[in-house]
Amino acid sequence: MQLKKILPLAALGIALPAMGFAQDEVADSLDAVTAMNAEMVFIFNSLLFLIGGFLVFFMAAGFCMLETGLVRSKNATMQATKNVALFSLAGIAYFIVGFNLMYPLGDWVIEGWLGGISPTVLEPVGVPFDELDDVEYASIGSDFIFQLMFCAATASIVSGAVAERVKLFPFLIFVVILTGIIYPIQASWSWGEGFLDEMGFSDFAGSSIVHAAGGFAALAGVIVIGARYGKYGADGKVTVMPGSNLPLATLGMFILWLGWFGFNGGSQLAMGTVSDVADVSRIFANTNTAASGGAVAALILSTILYKKPDLTMVLNGALAGLVSITAEPLTPGLGSATLIGAVGGVIVVLTIPLLDKLKIDDVVGAIPVHGFAGLWGTLAVPLTNPDASFGTQIVGMALICGFMFVASLVVFLILKAVMGVRVSDEDQVTGLDKTEMGMEAYPEFSKT
Repeated sequence: MQLKKILPLAALGIALPAMGFAQDEVADSLDAVTAMNAEMVFIFNSLLFLIGGFLVFFMAAGFCMLETGLVRSKNATMQATKNVALFSLAGIAYFIVGFNLMYPLGDWVIEGWLGGISPTVLEPVGVPFDELDDVEYASIGSDFIFQLMFCAATASIVSGAVAERVKLFPFLIFVVILTGIIYPIQASWSWGEGFLDEMGFSDFAGSSIVHAAGGFAALAGVIVIGARYGKYGADGKVTVMPGSNLPLATLGMFILWLGWFGFNGGSQLAMGTVSDVADVSRIFANTNTAASGGAVAALILSTILYKKPDLTMVLNGALAGLVSITAEPLTPGLGSATLIGAVGGVIVVLTIPLLDKLKIDDVVGAIPVHGFAGLWGTLAVPLTNPDASFGTQIVGMALICGFMFVASLVVFLILKAVMGVRVSDEDQVTGLDKTEMGMEAYPEFSKT
């Protein structure tokens, strides 16, 4: 009996030092695992930004195809040129000023209103993980690429609305100011941890910050530039000016639909945990069904109103559904997301004719799709997200859209006074491809 008692005690005496040594090894292993996990989170977050970024980049092709398909053939080259130039200029302006204006790297110049003005600087080549300033987040390069695409999309919204009568270079000057200064300032109020963020304003992926902002900038441009020659008669009659290539416009819409998965899914801003990945997949599903709801609602309503379905309304209905869900693509269920998108589709069908009654000439329907549906999507956030309030959402919408409209209006008015922004009526009749560009998109089939 005594031996049985002594042997366990002896074994314990031998094991205790070994256990102490093992505990040190375990602690070291846990530290290594923690460091490895931190690196993996950083890698997956950066990967989400990069994947989302190139999906949203592909939306530039979608905008270009949609717009060139919805303008008349004599203006297609001009529209394509604008899209390439605006994206390129946005990339430079956002690098030089916009990114750090939107996400200040220190104290705010004017607390909560204006960030630091400086060029974007990426991590050094081959930088070790332990030397990164923000190791739990993502690389600066991936964040910059992702946010740049949102900025450029805002300029694309304006491009379609003012098509067929705007001069090329005044428009491009506006794009530089919009993407380098105007858009980053208002986006910093929420996404740059400014005063709207502190108020609790919620706009997950930019129904107001990107889409309504672009829509109201477009409204300012349309008002200053005026309607296309011959669009509205003295008796109030509206002259229909159909697009040149509806299959191209349809393909553009589908490319935008595809890009929206990156637009909304990437805005989760994290992919380092099971929860984050599950949320991203939920966002994808809600984004898709909202677009479907918008398209179907526009198909049904346009058929009821016009006795036949209107393809352009269906295209814009799908886009309006996407815009509507962008403010909150995470918290709704699939049914709620479908209904949110469907309301966006209804808004488009009802407001595009309303703008014509007001003699506001929006060539592609950008103001209803991005502006009005963007407002609806932002207002709908509290319906599924209990952390948001209608009052805060309304204040945020009013400040963002008001600022974008007024700032854009001032820039367009200055450009109009200094160099003019509208081509002559004669040039519009001939077509901007010949007068502004000197080349035609469809030379074998050129017509007015």
